[in-house]
Amino acid sequence: MALLAHMGYACPVCDEHVPDAEHLADHLAFAAVTGDDAHESWLDEHAPGWESGGTEDLAPRVTAHAETVDFDVDTHPVEGHDHARGGGSGAQGGAGAARGALDDEAQRILEEAAEMTREMTGDDQPASEGETE
Repeated sequence: MALLAHMGYACPVCDEHVPDAEHLADHLAFAAVTGDDAHESWLDEHAPGWESGGTEDLAPRVTAHAETVDFDVDTHPVEGHDHARGGGSGAQGGAGAARGALDDEAQRILEEAAEMTREMTGDDQPASEGETE
């Protein structure tokens, strides 16, 4: 397995390690909108109005309060994906969270979180396209 060291972020609520600011914003928002009171309370306190913005608005607001961590990115190609992406998996975060490429279930959850964020903000452009009108 080829791993590349990279700086990521630790969730300030549950210590889940994520590869970048956008993933941290999506993680916090997804946990909050799915009923995690600790994540919702943290967002209400540190990023008031978080629910009315999108990932790009929320990301710099949450990373200002997040610890940077070493994050290993699996550079080995994953079947069905044209990019390498690292991340923890599972609902429980922390130092023991799995590192490396996201499995299919984790990738599906992240995609659902991003879709929920787009629906909440009225943004119908998938974040991965990166195009603006």
